[in-house]
Amino acid sequence: MWTQTLGEFIGTFILILLGDGVVAGVSLNQSKAKDAGWVAITLGWGLAVTMGVYTAAFLGPAHLNPAVTIAFAAIGQFSWSWVLPFVAAQMLGAFLGAAIVWLHYYPHWAKTNDQATTLGVFATSPAIRNHTANFLSEFIGTAVLIFGLLAFAQGKWTAGLAPMGVGILITAIGLSLGGTTGYAINPARDLGPRLAHAILPIAHKGGSDWGYSWVPVLGPLAGGVVGALIFVTLP
Repeated sequence: MWTQTLGEFIGTFILILLGDGVVAGVSLNQSKAKDAGWVAITLGWGLAVTMGVYTAAFLGPAHLNPAVTIAFAAIGQFSWSWVLPFVAAQMLGAFLGAAIVWLHYYPHWAKTNDQATTLGVFATSPAIRNHTANFLSEFIGTAVLIFGLLAFAQGKWTAGLAPMGVGILITAIGLSLGGTTGYAINPARDLGPRLAHAILPIAHKGGSDWGYSWVPVLGPLAGGVVGALIFVTLP
């Protein structure tokens, strides 16, 4: 089981390295991908999840997301005794992935003076700040994610293609539901990089918006459990 935990660390590291990486490329000044737009970001995140799953799946279940781990435990598809080690590995992988993004784009932070843009590379923020509505957005998006993952598990996939289906699902959620909050739908995806933003000596950075940080953590956790419970009530 510790090998599977290592897989969670590696897969989440790749997920955040590529996911935060595409946001950095689109957002930071003097990047060649500057202003590529929301479609590029959602596609990049979908591919990041796909690559993260591929790099972890040979070691374990490749949850890469505390909302997935806890939702699966809630319906008896994962042992509660391994929830904490999995979540810890996911958080550490997310933190390290974000730190490497900072190193990779090191000269660009000094060229980017907007603090919200810099934070947006690491953490999500709402288009309209309304904690109730923002929580609901994260709840719905993650419920769709977990329901979709459980549905995928019931089908027959050609060997090795299931991670591509997961990536397509992430892209679809981002395009259709992500415009409200930036669709964290993964507590590790937001909290790990937000911690990195708070700790790293990033040029021109401001605060890490801890007043909002509970939304992309609790919204996905609640939505994931409800999505899983809805799925298991089906005949």
